[in-house]
Amino acid sequence: MNIHEYQAKKILAQHGIAIPAGGIAYTPSEAKRVALSLTSRGPWMLKAQIQSGARASGHFIEREAGHKSGIRQVTQISNIAYETTQMLNNTLVTEQTGAEGKLVSKVYVEAFKKAKHAFYAGMVIDSSLPAVSLLVSEIINQNIIKVATTDENKILRINLKFGEEFSESQILQVLDFLNLDKSYLTNFSDFFAKLYHTFMSLDAQMIEINPVGILRDKSLIALDAKINFDDNALFRHPDVLRLHDDYEESARTLRAKKFGFQYSEFDGNIGCIVNGDGLALEALDLIQSKGGSMACFLNVKGGVDKDKIAAGIKIIMTNPRVEGILINVLGGFLRCNLIADGILAATQEIGMNVPIVLRLEGTNKEEAKNILAQSNLPTIFAENMNSAIEILLKQMEIND
Repeated sequence: MNIHEYQAKKILAQHGIAIPAGGIAYTPSEAKRVALSLTSRGPWMLKAQIQSGARASGHFIEREAGHKSGIRQVTQISNIAYETTQMLNNTLVTEQTGAEGKLVSKVYVEAFKKAKHAFYAGMVIDSSLPAVSLLVSEIINQNIIKVATTDENKILRINLKFGEEFSESQILQVLDFLNLDKSYLTNFSDFFAKLYHTFMSLDAQMIEINPVGILRDKSLIALDAKINFDDNALFRHPDVLRLHDDYEESARTLRAKKFGFQYSEFDGNIGCIVNGDGLALEALDLIQSKGGSMACFLNVKGGVDKDKIAAGIKIIMTNPRVEGILINVLGGFLRCNLIADGILAATQEIGMNVPIVLRLEGTNKEEAKNILAQSNLPTIFAENMNSAIEILLKQMEIND
């Protein structure tokens, strides 16, 4: 489950992480009142609240929204209502929303905080290890996946086993990567300890702060925030579940949730089915490094049957952007033969009009191969993720 920036910041603040003062507004007059309640003198930040990244580099479809992006700095109180009017009830398009964009129904008004330095910080579950991966980069306000595919040396990755705490040597590694001296050690140690506690205590799947600001007194502040939660653990967090915004989600996303799947959409043309966030991140990296782009991914987990797998595949196939499907599953609790049975069930109902390439490892892998071989469906097996993506891209070129 995704939440809005203002909601994510409130959660971070509850766990002791500093955030700029801010408030939500649904009308231009309300935005002005919020701004004045924060400070009598600007500047202020106006931020369109949609559950998609890259708002700063996005644009609005409607002409009346002007040429500015979904994040705007305003220096005069007299301009707050005008800038808010341009954003509210207009459609913001970013690289993550797709061409249709998302309608802005609320803005977050925030007191501007001037940072001396800034950096990217993110945490994600890597189920292939398993571990929590901390990602740090000096490159801010950009898609971290694109940064990774352009130059992986621009990102520091530290893996932390579940239950462990960050060691002093790991924090020093972060400081060295950011070209900061040991005088920052205490503040960085405190910040990442609180971030990790937030991540673990709420069953988060991803936390992204892009950027973290470093103030003149060397303290750290979250200037942006994005949190994604494990849908299967929401029963333990009723306060988090109440933050859910149905308005933000497509029919496909809501259908995926009905079956217990995590589903996300992007602006590419490859649909991806995985069973773990680490596998999703790895697939996204490799697809982009080879010139492809992801349209959506569906994260399935154990405890599913053939019918649920078939439903998930139909969700992917009915996405009009999808021109090819990559299935990357490490079978454990999720048996590989269920994937094969699900493909058969889905294609019998809606047909198969795009190439499907599978990389399966684990329980009942050979049985899955036999099932699909006997079906005569034009599915292709690959031995590893790298070759699977290369094969899929070639098949998509042939279909064009």
